[in-house]
Amino acid sequence: MFNDSIGKRSKPVKNFVERGAVRKFAFSIGDPHPIFIDEEAGRQSRYGANIAPPTFPRVFDYGMIDSLNLPEKGLIHGEQVYRYNRPLLVGEEITCYSKVKDYYEKKGKQGEMGFLAMKNYGLDADGNMVFSAEQLVIINETIRKKVMSK
Repeated sequence: MFNDSIGKRSKPVKNFVERGAVRKFAFSIGDPHPIFIDEEAGRQSRYGANIAPPTFPRVFDYGMIDSLNLPEKGLIHGEQVYRYNRPLLVGEEITCYSKVKDYYEKKGKQGEMGFLAMKNYGLDADGNMVFSAEQLVIINETIRKKVMSK
């Protein structure tokens, strides 16, 4: 179904690690640690600035991958794993893009299910990799049929 998308990637999109967004995110996940929200704590930290919570890149825009027409509703977030080379600093610009790593199908109790493996990347202004995130999107039988009928 999505085998022709394997290896394709989106065009890079610039994102900003904005203080207010980091603050809202930290409170929304129930982790208002001073390193995320208190400017003085950030300045006095080993990073010299506030950092974003580890799952903050979930809110970034990674761009669109041509020919990967996923529905906006009905997908299941299977898993996500983040790997960091360094923390995200509040105030910095991060360039993000996604790549389709794999697609496979398995028979389940409720029909054929699709598994779309994606990898997201975030680079700093110098082009250095800050983080990557592997994600598995599960596409159930009902959604697969809708996508295939388009």
